[in-house]
Amino acid sequence: MAELCPQRLPAPEHPQDFYISEVKKIMEARKDGTVPMAYVHTYGCQQNVADSEKIKGLLAEMGFSFTDDVEKADFILFNTCAVRGHAENRVYGNVGALKELKRRRPSVIVAVCGCMMEEEEASQYVRRKFPFVNLVFGTHVLHRFPELLWTALAGSSRVFERGDDREDAELVEGLPIRRDGKIRAWLPVMVGCDNFCSYCIVPYVRGRERSRQPEAILREYRGIVDGGYKDITLLGQNVNSYGKKLRKPVNFSALLRILDAVPGDYRLRFMTSHPKDATHELIDTMASGEHICHHLHLPVQSGNNRVLAAMNRGYTREKYLSLVEYAREKIPDLSLTTDIIVGFPGETYQEFRETVDLIQKVGFTSLFTFIYSPREGTRAAQMPDPVPAEEKSRWLQELCAEQEKISAVRCAGEIGETRRVLVEGRNQKTELLAGRTAGNVIVNFPGSDNAVGTFANVKITSARNWILDGELVK
Repeated sequence: MAELCPQRLPAPEHPQDFYISEVKKIMEARKDGTVPMAYVHTYGCQQNVADSEKIKGLLAEMGFSFTDDVEKADFILFNTCAVRGHAENRVYGNVGALKELKRRRPSVIVAVCGCMMEEEEASQYVRRKFPFVNLVFGTHVLHRFPELLWTALAGSSRVFERGDDREDAELVEGLPIRRDGKIRAWLPVMVGCDNFCSYCIVPYVRGRERSRQPEAILREYRGIVDGGYKDITLLGQNVNSYGKKLRKPVNFSALLRILDAVPGDYRLRFMTSHPKDATHELIDTMASGEHICHHLHLPVQSGNNRVLAAMNRGYTREKYLSLVEYAREKIPDLSLTTDIIVGFPGETYQEFRETVDLIQKVGFTSLFTFIYSPREGTRAAQMPDPVPAEEKSRWLQELCAEQEKISAVRCAGEIGETRRVLVEGRNQKTELLAGRTAGNVIVNFPGSDNAVGTFANVKITSARNWILDGELVK
């Protein structure tokens, strides 16, 4: 896949350090000693955000500073998402918009990476349609980024590289990380997915499940806590599968207990949790934890068993509701959120109504809702899909209207209660301080900027569906 420059140097003993140093020299010469600027734009999930933080860490070691203005950048990178077709179209549009900038400033390096670039078709589309793109690489070669960037800088050829997604391929540890912000931190504990839901492209672009060693996770986790971060989220396509393939298997509940034992004033979260692997042990661990938030994101996707089977989800409506019942019993203040796909191929209105019935029974704090979007390369994309898009949109509106009623009742029940809120900044529209409860509910309230990055006790005074308003309790 790689188009490498004709004069590759002999393989160095410590390749990453070598290529970091070589890129730094090239950029310093190009910029006459001034600091080169990098623009990094991330699409998609928190896992992509975590990947971009590693890329930024490597860029910083190569001497780059960062800008939010693409016109000021010497290096431009789009880290892409492959989950939905319209996300790919946005990427192509934004990459295409760089053509004029590249004409004016030919020395700018344009790169595209991430999940989309693990798809052969998408990678080849970029090769054909955007000849000004210098570097394209997939998720599995992120650790080789300094080498790939050096190749693009030192040679006249474009670089296209994808990596090794074998189950026994080694996960590279120790990459530098430049985290976005100082309050919330993302910590991947595993990569890939073995579930092969019929609508999902992720296993094909992220590869099969591979877990990091618990020692490496604990080392990074301690660094995050020592760095003063207050809200730490463990990441995985299905965190409940963590550790199954390690030489010494450690399940996710055990990992949570190890991390929860690290002292400090912070919150611990995780996502995403697949219902088929969520256990009573996980719920018990959440209930007994010191730092673990009583918030569970548990994507149900549908409330109908036939649709769930067609999705290859591996659980039934009854199993899901049983798990929720156990969780509510053990964690009475549990905040439950979920994902729902509306209009899956072949879904009828009666089957959709079972999803509405399920959200009424569960009483979710909030929903993340999507109209089904076909992804080439998945089984669902080949299924008959007779329901018109306009009808699916009406279903979505119906679902959201029902959830608004549920959220309004839940939030109204918060009025008069005092909640511990992590203050994250100011709401740009209202200029009030904004923060989150342990249940991941947003609270706005007046206060000083000195409170940002700290925990504050806030009495809830009013509710607007899923957003709360309050006042500081001194």
